[in-house]
Amino acid sequence: MLPLPGGTQRCFQAVLLLALIMLLLAGILHMDVGLLTPLLGGQAEGPPVINVMFLKTHKTASSTVLNILFRFAETHNLSVALPVGSHFHLGYPWYFLARYVERSEPHGPRQRFNIMCNHLRFNLPEVQKVMPNDTFYFSIIRNPIFQLESSFTYYRDYVPAFRGVESLDAFLASPWTYYNRSASLHNALARNNMWFDLGFDNNGQEDDEGYVRARLADVEQRFQLVLIAEYFDESMVLLRHLLRWGLDDVVAFRLNSRSAHSVAGVTVEGQARAKRWCALDWRLYQHFNRTFWARVHAELGPRRLRSEVTRLRARRRELMAQCLQDGVAKNKSQITDPQLRPFQSGQADILGYNLRQGLDNQTQRMCQRMVMPELQYMAHLYALQFPEKDPKHIPFLE
Repeated sequence: MLPLPGGTQRCFQAVLLLALIMLLLAGILHMDVGLLTPLLGGQAEGPPVINVMFLKTHKTASSTVLNILFRFAETHNLSVALPVGSHFHLGYPWYFLARYVERSEPHGPRQRFNIMCNHLRFNLPEVQKVMPNDTFYFSIIRNPIFQLESSFTYYRDYVPAFRGVESLDAFLASPWTYYNRSASLHNALARNNMWFDLGFDNNGQEDDEGYVRARLADVEQRFQLVLIAEYFDESMVLLRHLLRWGLDDVVAFRLNSRSAHSVAGVTVEGQARAKRWCALDWRLYQHFNRTFWARVHAELGPRRLRSEVTRLRARRRELMAQCLQDGVAKNKSQITDPQLRPFQSGQADILGYNLRQGLDNQTQRMCQRMVMPELQYMAHLYALQFPEKDPKHIPFLE
């Protein structure tokens, strides 16, 4: 082996010494070496993932995730699989069919889309007809006790099982008094709704261990990631890492959230009953809560996770101060711009935002995207993507 020239050798020795010093410091300070990988040239390689299918479950912070995906699509000029015509969901509560997507004709070559994230009941063969083969699939779930409470408040006027019931505790004390199994499609939001959204029978046999394990395995096989709503920031950090996106791509303000006075408490006894009533959702939540944290530790490690969560929260606070009037969410009566008013449902008081006055045009557009409610953003993207089509009308704004 030929000796290196003097200058090259000294440079190589300096780089090697620097790397050894950093590794030594990591050991001394008990640091997660993953925090140092960007400095050592070990950052994630490859372009950002642009083909993404998000199964938008109900009352799980999924509207905030949808906003993240809509913004990413608009920023990068990507196509979104949007509901056909005047519709605002992709066939829910029926199983998804490709024909529910605008510009996905049943005959001839189908258009493929980059992003899919509107409400649907998962049906993989049909989803694959409109999404590319290298699509990244993910979803989000929530503790079923609080997911059910949110559904009860939000869908009380729409779900037959919830109508005329004084409270969720009263419903859970005698659910079969109100719940009709034969009306399961209309009552899907009243029992094991996340299980239902994943394409399974929400009245399935929770005592059949083989059935439950097989369905959990189905989800693991199809979805590369299942996020946990209670750990939203940690979920966004992991999602960003896997998709190789920038920090601002996953920073978001809470959307479609309720004011504190419209969140009902559930008694300890009611919580136990909710776990039994939604036993399949409870198994789903327990399983993927475990796999989520195993994935976090394998991909990031605890110290890097804490560092990234701190960065995410700091950036959110910075953007809230930059974008929002008073830096906080507003109730429905305080929102001045009709186009920024979220849809109100049931007994829920859905919060929204007012933008600060005097923003420059670029900042105004950026902030407006971050606070735009789901229905308005969907209509906006539809008009951009299909200018030749009649625009989607939002009845409560007319």
